[in-house]
Amino acid sequence: MWRLEGHRDTITGINRQQHSNPLHIYEEYRPKPYHEPAEGKPARVATSALYLKIKTDAGLEGVYGPIDKEAAIVVDQQLKPFVIGKDPLAGEKLWDQMFRSDRHARRGHFMMAISAVDNTLWDLRARHYGVPVYRLLGGPTRPAVEAYGSCASMSVEPEAVRKRAAALKAEGFRYQKWFFAYGPGDGTDGLAKNVALVRNLREAVGDDVELMFDAFMGWDVTYAIRWAKQAEQYRPRWIEECFPTDKIESFAQLRRATSIPVASGEHIYNRWEVQDYLKAGALNVVQADPEWCGGISELVKICTVASLYDVQVIPHGHSLHAALHVVASQPPITCPLVEYLLTKMEPYHHFEKEPLRPTAGRITLPERPGFGIDLDPAKIEKQTRVTWD
Repeated sequence: MWRLEGHRDTITGINRQQHSNPLHIYEEYRPKPYHEPAEGKPARVATSALYLKIKTDAGLEGVYGPIDKEAAIVVDQQLKPFVIGKDPLAGEKLWDQMFRSDRHARRGHFMMAISAVDNTLWDLRARHYGVPVYRLLGGPTRPAVEAYGSCASMSVEPEAVRKRAAALKAEGFRYQKWFFAYGPGDGTDGLAKNVALVRNLREAVGDDVELMFDAFMGWDVTYAIRWAKQAEQYRPRWIEECFPTDKIESFAQLRRATSIPVASGEHIYNRWEVQDYLKAGALNVVQADPEWCGGISELVKICTVASLYDVQVIPHGHSLHAALHVVASQPPITCPLVEYLLTKMEPYHHFEKEPLRPTAGRITLPERPGFGIDLDPAKIEKQTRVTWD
């Protein structure tokens, strides 16, 4: 595991909107209404990232990142000694052995660590064969993948919303996702503002842009249904993660109560959990994240499970490399989109020479071997191999 450190140019003081959060039912944790300043301030800020490298005895190296610190610690302390010496081309065997190696492997930080190793091994194997990862997965099914613009941390003030949504449409984003700032703790006034956000966006972009909305586990069933009944007329593409992950029946109740498609899954960790949701009729869209759900190996299996129920898989966009290559290899009816977090991706992949970027709302598939992750020495001021005792 390598820690990269450097500096990047940015604009500070804007895009600080907090979205709905499970803790916001408590007044002491509920943020005050956010007011976006007229403009931000240019600044040069310190930045760092963790990247995982796996090297074979023949000298070939796979790389993936950034990696969450919590997962990196598990990789270093538990998976690294377990994996060393094994055949890197035996992907299914390695995944199964990592999964069986610890009683807590089925979810949480251990599954995130499995994801990190699995994704890095996919990069290594694709570099071994000299092809992009999506070709090992059977793809491509298209030359470019459409991305939806995810507007996390952007102001939900009416004028700011209209201006930004119209600008994204002009950039070519036919799909936009916005995040609610209010939940049950904000009462009827907060509910009215959440409905007004949907109306405001529909008026700003017209009928030819799909609009999605994220509640980030901050609501309950009664609140979600009340919102849905008022918002249905504006035809949202989906309502995402209204409830904590284990409340499968709450998702099922909401799906039965509204015509708005129900989405969730970034905190679902494996194919068995996905199947529990789908057997309950709880979801229209599965959003499993390949950095958290078990890596590419598991996300491909989740796609197969979802296809049995005629449910789409649109991976959560915590990162982008693994999600793009899986989506590119799947039929568009199963995986039509990737998520592009508009305020996160550029700084998140700062240390890469050619970070993935959408053009006119689409990301052209890279042709470089593996994921095409090449770290840029010009941006790396310090590189340290890190371990945890």
